Amino acid sequence: MTFVDPDALLAEQLLRLTRRVHRIQKRHLEQRGLGITPAQSRLLRTLGHYGSPPRMADLAERLEVVPRAVTTLVDGLEASGKVRRVPDPANRRVIRIELTDDGRTTLGKLRGVRLSAADEILAPLTEDQRRVLGGLLDTLVDGDGERAC
Repeated sequence: MTFVDPDALLAEQLLRLTRRVHRIQKRHLEQRGLGITPAQSRLLRTLGHYGSPPRMADLAERLEVVPRAVTTLVDGLEASGKVRRVPDPANRRVIRIELTDDGRTTLGKLRGVRLSAADEILAPLTEDQRRVLGGLLDTLVDGDGERAC
């Protein structure tokens, strides 16, 4: 008889779901022809939350990635005309990242992409199951009930 660790099974299910969500989001982005990756879409959405252009270090902190990862994302988005690097008016050594008009247009379209991807992912669930899942995800995201290691 083989013992199945329920936590190991949950961990595997979460990893499989994460990969599936990424694949579906990527496919929906490609179908809309936005010319960006899921990681670039996350950076655009993050930029959209700032009142003024942030520094790359601010973006790296908010995205919880290393600064080099942000540089690579910004390079790609800048090449496609969705963001631009601008000098900080108070300190010319500091570079800030701002959305262009094309970037704002793309950001507006991302909402539809995310909704259509979510509809596909959640399609097998009933309304009650979606409500329960939402509550469970809130608990996981908020970290309620964190245990000491």
